[in-house]
Amino acid sequence: MKDTVAVQDASFKAEVLDSSVPVLVDFWATWCAPCRAIAPALEELATQYKGKLKIAKVDVDESQQVAQQFGIRSIPTLLLFKGGRVVDQLVGAMPKTKLEDAIKKQL
Repeated sequence: MKDTVAVQDASFKAEVLDSSVPVLVDFWATWCAPCRAIAPALEELATQYKGKLKIAKVDVDESQQVAQQFGIRSIPTLLLFKGGRVVDQLVGAMPKTKLEDAIKKQL
């Protein structure tokens, strides 16, 4: 069972901007090796912080509108939203500990 949420252009506002908990949005693509490399860590964090944080995945090939709206130039790019606003940005593959540090700052 996956705890991450797949989000498209149409569901972005409801799932991310209107979320009652902070949301870490992973902008990724199926062909992106670094994106696949951090996916297991994101799954673990989604399970670990269930109820306190939501982890959403936006496939930039399928949801170009949202990717453009937030100026996503390289992937993976992770944006942390709180109260509908971007509060942190992480670019590139990184260890789970670095992702977790960013999350903890917002909880």
